[in-house]
Amino acid sequence: MLGTAPADVYRNRFRLKRFTRFIAIADEIIARNGTCRIIDVGGNMEHWNALSDLWSDRAIHVTLINLTSEEVLDARFVSIAASACDLSQFKDLAFDLVYSNSVIEHVGNWSNQKRMAAEIRRIAPRHYVQTPNFWFPIEPHFRTPFIHWLPEPWRVGIVRARACGFYPRAKNVDEAREILADAQLLDAAAMAELFPDSVIERERFVLTKSLIAVR
Repeated sequence: MLGTAPADVYRNRFRLKRFTRFIAIADEIIARNGTCRIIDVGGNMEHWNALSDLWSDRAIHVTLINLTSEEVLDARFVSIAASACDLSQFKDLAFDLVYSNSVIEHVGNWSNQKRMAAEIRRIAPRHYVQTPNFWFPIEPHFRTPFIHWLPEPWRVGIVRARACGFYPRAKNVDEAREILADAQLLDAAAMAELFPDSVIERERFVLTKSLIAVR
């Protein structure tokens, strides 16, 4: 992702509520199996460390997947460099539960989003996949109202004129278009298409702020 989120973003009330819901699913699996094998697609240790009070006493093993690996100090974690769209190194149902928070909108076009969703559905029987809702008026990455609904030339002009949210001001048209391509938001119909055997839950802040595919 081109933009960089501040560390405290992991502790906002929406992410806390999401992660609590996700851990409740992990607890169901732990109660049945004694442990839970989790794969976090697009995750990192910063996210997990910020929420450690919610999971540190659980019998979990977490595989972190991101474009680059990182050093991990907790023996319950491993970090692997891989694409979210190609998890072929893992067998079918290799994990108990997939977790992915605000990632699927960053893998590129619809074809890539389909590949990521198919891999998530393949590698575990349960999943919890969140993404911002296209129809929420404030774009969460740019922190700007309505920008994602505007014609592309207008959007290019905005990000060339000023820094927006997690993104710096674009120096030229090429950089502006790279920034704009970083997040391809989905709506409820698209999430239902990607995850046809899931329940699509709605996270609301007056309107639907985020969509979560839960199986």
